[in-house]
Amino acid sequence: MKKNILVVDDSALMRRAICDIINTSNEYEAADTCRDGLEAYDKIKKNKYDAVLLDINMPRMNGLELLQKLQKENIRATVIVVSSLAKEDAKITIQAMEYGAIDFVTKPENIIEAKGLRFRGEITAILNSVLGQPKPRISPLSGSAVSPAKSAAAAAASASAAVSAVSSRTSGAQAPKAAVKKLSAGGNKKLVALACSTGGPKSLQSVIPYLDRNMDAPMVLVQHMPTGFTKSMAERLNELSKVRVKEAEENDVLRNGWVYVAPGGFHLEVVAAKDGTHKIHLSDAPAIGGLRPCANVMYKSLKKSSYDQIVCVVLTGMGADGTEGIRELNRAKPIYVIAQDEPTCVVYGMPKAIAETGLVDEVVPLTNVSKSIINQVGVK
Repeated sequence: MKKNILVVDDSALMRRAICDIINTSNEYEAADTCRDGLEAYDKIKKNKYDAVLLDINMPRMNGLELLQKLQKENIRATVIVVSSLAKEDAKITIQAMEYGAIDFVTKPENIIEAKGLRFRGEITAILNSVLGQPKPRISPLSGSAVSPAKSAAAAAASASAAVSAVSSRTSGAQAPKAAVKKLSAGGNKKLVALACSTGGPKSLQSVIPYLDRNMDAPMVLVQHMPTGFTKSMAERLNELSKVRVKEAEENDVLRNGWVYVAPGGFHLEVVAAKDGTHKIHLSDAPAIGGLRPCANVMYKSLKKSSYDQIVCVVLTGMGADGTEGIRELNRAKPIYVIAQDEPTCVVYGMPKAIAETGLVDEVVPLTNVSKSIINQVGVK
C-alpha cells in the first residue's frame, strides 16, 4: 500500500508540481492537498498521513502557526518544510524544526525548476529517508519517542541487538579497538566529535542545551545542512544552552565548554598547532557522497591531533557518514563511541551503521546523550 502524503501550499501550480513528483513514485501518493494551514489543521485532525509537505508563507494560517498549533495540542505529524523561505530566512526554517518539522527542502524559484530533476530528487530523497523504514513518531511537544506500530517484542529485539553490538565490541569479536593509551599526568585532553543528519536540528536541542557549562572538553559538530542554515542553527542552540555554541570559523582555537558547528558548504578539520592548541580549518574541497560538510572528514582529521581521548557521538541521520572516519580514528586514537538508539531516531541510519561495526561503547536514548558525554569528559 502506498504511503499517504499531504501537500500544503498556497500556490496551485506548486501543489500540482509536488503532487506530480509524489504520484510518479510506486511508494507514495499525494492523498490530499491544502491551500493554507487552516485547511491542513482540519485534515490532519481527521485523517492519518505518513508525511506532510508544508509551505511556510501562506494566508490565514502560515506554516509556523500550524506547527505551533499541532505542538500545543500534541498532534503528531511527520512534517517536512518545502518553502522558499527556507532559503531566504534560515532562522524561520530553524524555528519550524524547533516547532516539530523534521527536515526541509528549498522550494524552486519558478515552476520550471519545480519540474526539474533537482527538486524531484530532493523531494524523493527526503521522503525515502524519513519514510523508508519502520520507525516511531517523535512528539513535537516533548521530543519523546512513541511507537504505536512497534510491538513490545520488536522493541525487545531491537534492544537486544543493541546490547549484542556493544558486547561484541567489548569482546573484540568485531573491529578490535586500539589499546587504550596510558594518559600522562598532565595530559588527559579530551574532545567530543558529534555527527548527525536528518532530524538532527531538532534532536540537537535535546542534547546541546543539557551539557554542563563547565564541560571539560570542546565539541566539534557536523550537521548536514546547506550554506546559511548552520549559522542560524548555531545561534539558536547558543540561546538555549549553557555551553557556548557558534558556527565554526577558520583558525578558531578550540576551547573547553564551546561547541563549533561546521558551516554548510565547508568540510571541518581539526588541526594541531605548534603551541599545543588545536584550530579549525575549513575546506571547500569537493563534496563527498554529496555531503559538505562530511563527518568522515572531521573524524579523519582527528587522527593527527594531540587529544588523549576522543568521544565520538552519532545521532539520527540517513546513510553512514561518520562510520568510515571513526573506523580510521579508532586505529590511531583511544576513542569512546556513543550512538543514539533506534526508537528515538528520526532516521536510524548513521547510528545503525556505526553500531554494526562493533565499535560502539554505549547505545542510549536521545535524552541520555548529554549525560553520557559529560560522564566521559567531566567538568572543570
